[in-house]
Amino acid sequence: MGKLEEAREIFSKDLYATELSGAKIDEVGDNYAKCSMLLTSKHKNAYGGIMGGAIYTLADFAFAVASNFGKDCATVSLVGQANFMSASKGTKLFAKARLLKDGKRNSFFEVTVTDDLEKLVAVVSFTGAHVPFK
Repeated sequence: MGKLEEAREIFSKDLYATELSGAKIDEVGDNYAKCSMLLTSKHKNAYGGIMGGAIYTLADFAFAVASNFGKDCATVSLVGQANFMSASKGTKLFAKARLLKDGKRNSFFEVTVTDDLEKLVAVVSFTGAHVPFK
């Protein structure tokens, strides 16, 4: 089994992101993940735009994969801050998570969310805490 298949199997247990929201892992690497979400009517708000929560869920999922896959301890979010840049008119979102700084106890990741029309939708930053596996 390759890295991508292994990551998909592990994170398939994140049912909110994968089953309810439709998030998928497209790429995985060292402190990096690219995830996507096909947009449907269930992702829209009352005014027809994409819910901020759907965008944030995809970003959070990408952070979880990038910060936890292949690690010897778990990373959980301490702080997540979303900056919504523009509304998406596309049919699919992509979230790319990358490590900016790693320390003994904390890490800092940036997740950029774009759509299939190459529009920057959001930039989400996460501060993660390293905790031992139970």
